[in-house]
Amino acid sequence: MAEPVIRVVALGKSYATAAGAFPALRGVDLAIDRGEFVAIMGPSGSGKSTFMNLLGCLDTPSSGDYFLVARNVAQLGRDDLAKLRNRTIGFVFQGFNLLPRMTLEDNVALPLVYSGVDREPRRQKARQELDRVGLGSYAQSLPSRISGGQQQRVAIARALVNSPQLILADEPTGNLDSQTSEEIMALFSELNGEGITVVLVTHEPDIAAYARRQVRFRDGRIVSDTPTPPGAAAAC
Repeated sequence: MAEPVIRVVALGKSYATAAGAFPALRGVDLAIDRGEFVAIMGPSGSGKSTFMNLLGCLDTPSSGDYFLVARNVAQLGRDDLAKLRNRTIGFVFQGFNLLPRMTLEDNVALPLVYSGVDREPRRQKARQELDRVGLGSYAQSLPSRISGGQQQRVAIARALVNSPQLILADEPTGNLDSQTSEEIMALFSELNGEGITVVLVTHEPDIAAYARRQVRFRDGRIVSDTPTPPGAAAAC
């Protein structure tokens, strides 16, 4: 059996506060296999965002182990961890995080700059991913000249430019209207159908319904881990 893309064992995270250590995550165990589409859910303060930050190697756990494509991230040096993250994970954020003075093509190509790819191959790959999300004709536009939904498509193109195995999306439809949200989720479903593992944080049941598995957090622990009922997205 293939090793999961993500495997966490007794994962914990505490933050120092004036009242003492606050446990945001309390011994979480979870595995996500290649090609899964998983929604991470829970109320504010449940630990879901902390968990996603740890999955993205944007923070470090206080206890437990995190294996990303079978490598224990705690045992990696800073450079090796950055390389693993850059070639394995594509990030999509609620606020799009596009640089306003750069063209869409240059925004999408940015991860390739960090990977040391030459300019012309960068441009070609960025244009390819913009075409993939239906925005190839806007390559030389600035983010301010396109809609919020189009900006999120550009953010998805940027997440794809390094050909990642895994996309982590944090409330990717939080700033979008319902029609545009459906379009973005249909795109995630299409990418998942191509074999890319997708893990997203959402507090919206209609968005979680697009995933094939729903993991719910409360008080820093997983309280349920269930398959999404067939046809749930169509019913929302």
